[in-house]
Amino acid sequence: MNKQKYKFNPESLKFDKARTSVTRTIVKVFTFVTATLAVTVVYYLAYSQLFNTPKERVLLREIEQMTVTYAGLTQNLQKINYVLADIQLRDSNIYRTIFESEPVPQTVLRAGFGGVSRHEALEGYSKDDLMIEKNQRINMLSNQLLLQSKLMDETMEIVQERSEQMRFIPAIQPIENDDLARTAAGFGMRMHPFYRTQRLHEGIDFAAPVGTPVRATADGVVVEAGAGSAQGHRIIIDHGYGYKTVYAHLDRFHVRTGQRVRRGEKIGEVGNTGLSIAPHLHYEVHKNGTPVDPINYFFGELSPADFARIRNLSNLGRTFD
Repeated sequence: MNKQKYKFNPESLKFDKARTSVTRTIVKVFTFVTATLAVTVVYYLAYSQLFNTPKERVLLREIEQMTVTYAGLTQNLQKINYVLADIQLRDSNIYRTIFESEPVPQTVLRAGFGGVSRHEALEGYSKDDLMIEKNQRINMLSNQLLLQSKLMDETMEIVQERSEQMRFIPAIQPIENDDLARTAAGFGMRMHPFYRTQRLHEGIDFAAPVGTPVRATADGVVVEAGAGSAQGHRIIIDHGYGYKTVYAHLDRFHVRTGQRVRRGEKIGEVGNTGLSIAPHLHYEVHKNGTPVDPINYFFGELSPADFARIRNLSNLGRTFD
């Protein structure tokens, strides 16, 4: 059906056919199309702000997963850093000191790895700084691990060369303490429980019931097995190579003066004799007549993580003597 439009003519008082010009038609069409596009854009922007497209939802899930993964990676890197630092400390300041080898300077262990940038492939991304920083830390750890591996190989060579000496160096805990729950106060300045003054605590205390077996921490000869004064019943073992160990506040002896003992052999039982406020074993290591931190000599039993944990526990605990 032809939709012809008419327009009223006031002069002739008749309806004449309306004539539509091409220009006017074009203007109407352009206006309609422009208005439609404008409304479409407004609706799209409003929808995109309020709702995510399926593709955006997938990307958001991936970003969330990557954020969790990144946080886990950061935590793992921190743990690796902590364990590596502990291994470096023990190798430089404990093992090499025990075997009278020159410690490795920290400047060597912490040396930077400069030169040409190895991270060009990561540059240009929106998170390039974050990615480059993490990659640098991984590369630094890899280099330090490689260096530490070589240093540990050197330490193992020293151990093999002095295998006979190893039997006479205190290397285990004097009582069973696998879960480290018996660890009390460690070596260092502590408040004396009786005199209430700050004094050097020359060993480490292990809280344990009366009768708990006490074992020798290295091969040696018993030079004392009797009643001391403040330390109560005690045993002193001479291991040679400048080492002596002391086991104090005992309840019973299982060795006598002059007897040879081996590492791990039962030599007595935990007690509460002498100046002691509770049943425990007070254990000391002496090197060339000077008391040293016994924790440094538990390398025969403890992993790096356990070594760090027992040191922390010993710093928090209270003395029993």
